[in-house]
Amino acid sequence: MRDEQHDHDLGLAHDLPRLLGRRRVLAILGGLGAAAIVGCGDDEGATAGSSTTGAAPSSTGATATTVASTGTSAATDCAPIPEDTAGPFPGDGRNGPNVLAESGVVRRDITSSFGSSGTVAEGVPLTIQLVALDTTSGCRALPGAAVYVWHCDREGRYSMYSEGVEGENYLRGVQETDGSGRVTFESIFPGAYSGRWPHIHFEVYESLDAATGGSNPIATSQIALPEDVCDEAYMVGGYEPSIRTMAQTSLASDMVFADDGGASQLGSASGSSEAGFAVELVVPVDPAAVSTGRTAVGPP
Repeated sequence: MRDEQHDHDLGLAHDLPRLLGRRRVLAILGGLGAAAIVGCGDDEGATAGSSTTGAAPSSTGATATTVASTGTSAATDCAPIPEDTAGPFPGDGRNGPNVLAESGVVRRDITSSFGSSGTVAEGVPLTIQLVALDTTSGCRALPGAAVYVWHCDREGRYSMYSEGVEGENYLRGVQETDGSGRVTFESIFPGAYSGRWPHIHFEVYESLDAATGGSNPIATSQIALPEDVCDEAYMVGGYEPSIRTMAQTSLASDMVFADDGGASQLGSASGSSEAGFAVELVVPVDPAAVSTGRTAVGPP
């Protein structure tokens, strides 16, 4: 962290590349003029998905407000997050177990199971931050929505489904977005399993009641984790199978992220394996939409 100048003091030109990624920045700033685009710069190190390995996890509470206050000039260019499959292990009731109906699912720390089990998932600490924006209002913040997050454990297993963890519900949780559209979860770095690039699943709901009451989500998508951060995390003991898996896959060929190479879903990461990592993704959504990802269960 800088001693005299914080990230949120650097203005929109600094915040947007880090939160949205260069492709989405160019689209959103299209209506703001060439000067604004030039201000974003061409430094790939500032784009979403870049990693500041060794730094403490970033604190970006003000940046969501900055992005959310960009005005209505970007309304026509504010594209929703790509709609993706929820995979075969959603745990939302459509193909068996429904964690969303259980007392205790609304929580920030998702590392442990709740209810009859207190098992804690082991692994490198990971803070997950998502910022929900309203595409119908020029990508202003979307407060009062709800985000359900889930992902595999260090061994590549999904709680409630995979052999050996059917009775667990760790690495699943729901949070309500705050005034800047932000939710934060404390978790562990997911492992890499065969056939997929390391990722985190999420669904966005109109409200907390909608999420826990059985309503359809308004968006279903995934966060792609940056390669350099994965490489560092997987050097920690317990992640050895993930090293072999990473050598056999790529973000560009992943069955989910291949359409655009993960450009619009690649999280912005910081931290280290010793101190823990943080990953953030900005998620533009249409509050009136109905997610198509919930209609079919696809690849994991």
